[in-house]
Amino acid sequence: MKQYLDVVRDIMENEIVKPNRTGVAAKSVFGRTMRFDLSQGFPAVTTKKLAWHKMFAELIWFLSGSDCLYKLHDLNCHIWDHDALSENWLKKVGNEGDVGRIYGVQWRRWRSAFKDEPVDQIGELIKKIKENPNDRRMVVSAWNSGELDMMCLPPCHMLFQVYVANGKLSLAMIQRSCDMFLGVPFNIASYALLIHLIAKVTSLVPGEFIHVLLDAHVYENHFNQIREQLSREPRPLPTLWLNPDIGDVDEMVAEIYKRVYDGEKPEAVMDSYAKLENYNPYPLLKGELAGRKK
Repeated sequence: MKQYLDVVRDIMENEIVKPNRTGVAAKSVFGRTMRFDLSQGFPAVTTKKLAWHKMFAELIWFLSGSDCLYKLHDLNCHIWDHDALSENWLKKVGNEGDVGRIYGVQWRRWRSAFKDEPVDQIGELIKKIKENPNDRRMVVSAWNSGELDMMCLPPCHMLFQVYVANGKLSLAMIQRSCDMFLGVPFNIASYALLIHLIAKVTSLVPGEFIHVLLDAHVYENHFNQIREQLSREPRPLPTLWLNPDIGDVDEMVAEIYKRVYDGEKPEAVMDSYAKLENYNPYPLLKGELAGRKK
């Protein structure tokens, strides 16, 4: 994960400190790119422990297309509570648990101006990969300008495109706002896992993940944790075990929820579909979300 640490180091050496919506000052840089060859290991950060199950739960939730916070809670994940249960959002939406038209809704149920049925961007993407892998329009967008005010939080990782060559599936993602301590390690792992899943159901091999960071920042209340990470020597990357029986993304998501509702522990269910092997990170580093009221 040298790529990640290089960007973090760049930010910490930068003198630009900008105010932002959270009220917590942040050092930032604009426009950086990280590339991860997935054949070299799974890009889980090793200089602190990655919250693997929370990351996987969020991705499952996105892929389900849900706009319900409690569908994420069902997977024992509460990382969206701060935004989804904020006083301002609840006043606006008037329905506790409604997160609005966020990532998963846009991925699976983008409203069409010409058809009564919504556009399933993920379904269309997988279909194109199978039928026309040289298509240059294999793009999924979560940034819907007409619906930003209908989201409890506008998309940070806002668009991705896939590319198929020599039997390998690569993906480039553009992220407009990049919390380098809390968010970005999560995002790297989430999209790497997404590549593996899509490659699995399209009979391809995972290629490269290209992560384009626009406003990349470290909040002032994370400076000490970031300095600690920079003092740690990165360890070897883990490998990803993926259930060989996964043949369809939607079936996987439905099966995960069914098993959880039947009483199985979410973490155990997720581990039966995907888990990290030989993951040996440094201890967990905790940090408060910028702007969160204690």
